[in-house]
Amino acid sequence: KVSRMSEAEEISDSSTWNIVRSVVCVILGLSFIIGTPGNCIVIWTVCTKMKQVSLSVLLILNLAIADVLVLITLPIWIYSFADSWVFGVIFCKMLVFIIYCSMYASIFLITALSLERLLAVFYPFTIQTYRRKGKVSLIVFLIWFLSIAFGISVIPFQETEETNGRILCTCRNYTSNRQKASYLLLETLAGFVIPFLIICTCYVCVARRISRMTYQSKRRSERLIASVVVAFILCWFPHHLFNILDIISIEIELSNEEMSLALDEVVEKGVYISGALVFISSCINPLLYAFAARRFQNHLRFAKICLLNCGRIRPGSGEEEGDILCVIFYV
Repeated sequence: KVSRMSEAEEISDSSTWNIVRSVVCVILGLSFIIGTPGNCIVIWTVCTKMKQVSLSVLLILNLAIADVLVLITLPIWIYSFADSWVFGVIFCKMLVFIIYCSMYASIFLITALSLERLLAVFYPFTIQTYRRKGKVSLIVFLIWFLSIAFGISVIPFQETEETNGRILCTCRNYTSNRQKASYLLLETLAGFVIPFLIICTCYVCVARRISRMTYQSKRRSERLIASVVVAFILCWFPHHLFNILDIISIEIELSNEEMSLALDEVVEKGVYISGALVFISSCINPLLYAFAARRFQNHLRFAKICLLNCGRIRPGSGEEEGDILCVIFYV
């Protein structure tokens, strides 16, 4: 009986793993097919069609570059999930570093874009000082420096492991549970909680400012803002939710071993799908930050007038109409 129960459990685990594997491959495949052309179009457009590049455009360009770096690794991951990891431990560490570095860059760039829009709406003249070439380059350099630093932190822990008879590049080898919990907490705080709070705060303030205005494209702006926040939650929250569940499992391991084991099983299966969902962010970023913004700007018939009025009006002039025009142009 024990032997039959063991065999049944193995079959069930194998069946569940096959379903998870298939779902992950489908998500990664769609992300690669949809996301790569979209981001390449953004890079090509900015590099070849734009003579003057503003801070927001430069951030969008770097966002597209970060997303492309992530997406071009997907065929390797799809092959490893469909078959097995055959590229060795060193290449595993390198590829995971590239993904984490690019994903942190993507998150930090999205956060920087939200801050840029907040400043553009509330302090349209002050932000001009940050749009100078030297300061723009410094902002971008700091974002990539932080992203590389966070990406390097994963290298010592990354290893390959055998799962259901297949080798996968998904294992983390920590020296202790305390180290594991600390790393997962840092990843969740730096990669989701803090950026999410900044993004929400910025866009709530921008949305409130827009809600007091009456121009025709107000609803478009409000929908775009809502889409940015919702997309960030849907793509990134599941991954960090399983991080939190993993931390809880570690913390209650001594006091409630049964619950800890149950959480481990949930995390073991869910972490693959939630990790795959993260790649969807790289697909929708061009739609949210480049193409949507482009359509919105084309929709505004008086964009040039807005820019002229923004340049002519001085701070403290009290001309509400000019402030509204500035907000229309920058959002």
